[in-house]
This record gives sequence, C-alpha cells and structure tokens, in this order.
Amino acid sequence: MAKATKKATKKAAPKKATAKKATAKKATAKKAAPAKKATAKKAAAPKKAKTARKPNAAFMKALTPSAELAAVIGAGAAARTEVVKKLWAYIRKNNLQNPKNKRNILADDKLKKVFGKNEVSMFELASLIGKHLK
Repeated sequence: MAKATKKATKKAAPKKATAKKATAKKATAKKAAPAKKATAKKAAAPKKAKTARKPNAAFMKALTPSAELAAVIGAGAAARTEVVKKLWAYIRKNNLQNPKNKRNILADDKLKKVFGKNEVSMFELASLIGKHLK
C-alpha cells in the first residue's frame, strides 16, 4: 500500500504545480485586462476631424489693378491673394528685399509709384496694395 500512496502523491504533486501555473496565468491575465480597458477608454473618446479652411470670399473676388500696379503684376483682374503672390514674385526676381532687414522692401521705379515711398515693411504691403485695386 505504501507504493500506491507514493504514486498518488506523485500524481497529486504535478496537479498542484499546474494549478499554480494556471493561477499565475490568471493573475497575469488580470493585470493585462485593466491596461486594455484604459486604452479602450482613450480610444472611445471621439476625436474631432479637422476640416479644411474655407477662403474668405472677399479675398477671392477678382479685382482690376490700377495702371501703376498693372505695370508690376499685369493688367488682368486677379484676386487680392494672387496680387500679393505676384508682387512677392516680382520683389524676389528683382532682388528688392533689404539685405540687412529682409522684412523691408526697397522700391524700384515701378514699385515707388505703387507704394509712394522708397522703403516699405512687408506688413504695410497689403494695405498699400488695397488702394490700387477696384
């Protein structure tokens, strides 16, 4: 009978070890579950989709430039934003930015008629152009 009890204890010992492994697996599963819930809460919050900016209709309206401005950008009607782009292209092409302060524009003969002065800040540019558009 002693042999039978030894076999029974040997068989019982491995079952206990597997039971410990199973509880260890359950413990790790319990630890992993809260982490999933935390990420699920973050993912559940709805995110606002970014919408593309709509341009202001007033800026996109085609305007005719004055004769002085037309000498610089061309005679065709253009939106206010396009006029500024063409003017900057002219300024860069003719190297009219002040080398010491790039924010200032040095006027040549054509631009002097538009600006009314020899040197203009880039921040004044839009207001000075507005006077020459109808």
